[in-house]
Amino acid sequence: MSLDQFINEAISPWMKKNCKEEDDIVLSTRIRLARNLENFPFPIAASDHSASTLLHYVSKVLSEPYDESIGKLELIQMNDLSPNEKRVLVEKHLISPHLAEESNYGAVMLSQDESISIMINEEDHIRLQCLFCGFQLNEGFVLSNGLDDWIEGKVTYAFDEKRGYLTSCPTNVGTGLRASVMMHLPALVLTKQLNSIIPAINQIGLVVRGIYGEGSEALGNIFQISNQMTLGKSEQDIIEDLRGVVIQLIQQERSARQSLLSHSRIQLEDKIFRSYGLLANSRIMESKEAANRLSDVRLGIDLDLIHGISGNILNELMILTQPGFLQQYAKKALTPAERDIERAKLIRDRLHLEKENK
Repeated sequence: MSLDQFINEAISPWMKKNCKEEDDIVLSTRIRLARNLENFPFPIAASDHSASTLLHYVSKVLSEPYDESIGKLELIQMNDLSPNEKRVLVEKHLISPHLAEESNYGAVMLSQDESISIMINEEDHIRLQCLFCGFQLNEGFVLSNGLDDWIEGKVTYAFDEKRGYLTSCPTNVGTGLRASVMMHLPALVLTKQLNSIIPAINQIGLVVRGIYGEGSEALGNIFQISNQMTLGKSEQDIIEDLRGVVIQLIQQERSARQSLLSHSRIQLEDKIFRSYGLLANSRIMESKEAANRLSDVRLGIDLDLIHGISGNILNELMILTQPGFLQQYAKKALTPAERDIERAKLIRDRLHLEKENK
């Protein structure tokens, strides 16, 4: 896949797979491993020469394919990208905001289907992430663990017998594992149950964040649930703890949806179809409103209230309508007001195309 395709195609191939694992509520699963190499200064203390040397070394080591099904990883260096191109990769969750900002000798290696992203010279020397559609924690862990073993067979990690894998941030020391799922929880938000659930989740070492992780806003009722602890627990324990909480959240979201249908059906339908009408006809649409309206429509699709529209529309338009992609398609910088106009047009065109195809 060329650089242009990584940048210009909103939907990563892994997102297009026919995934039925609770995908009406769990949009995606991510496993991320933080690793550093022995005998290299950590990125926070590395000189330009050291960072450049590490980039050349790691990219060369990973230039051979992991296996035939994944193929060769393509190297993209941050210094070769415009600010907006980096923004697009952040919007697709292929790189972190940190890597986009700290671009000197930073890079990412991507698989053809974009399900594997290996960031180099981010907060740590290597940030390996695997992305799956729906609720696939085990599949994600198996793949990331295999890739980790493959890399460890070629390099020497910074590792301590008592502390585990050593990382730049103390919160990642130990397993270096962050497992997360992206969940669409509109009914728990509408019924105001989520505010009481989040503290209970935090008490067991998990955290609820926005769509782009730490410090980000939960746009469109989409929340990222992940582990907060990496030290003192095994990788499998972390995965199982997260799995248990996600299963409970799925059950509670389903129960809240049924309660809304049973006790507030007309109000719910009115909210959903008002949002559909605004998305289909508006000429100006701000980013936050677009996310919330798309969430309503996705809920309507999942509850079988809206027909003839793909359930993937939330995943797709949540990315397509972000500032980076809007400017990428316009092939020019846009003011916030111009982006709001372009966003509304893109959504209208996409809904019209959906109706034509059906």
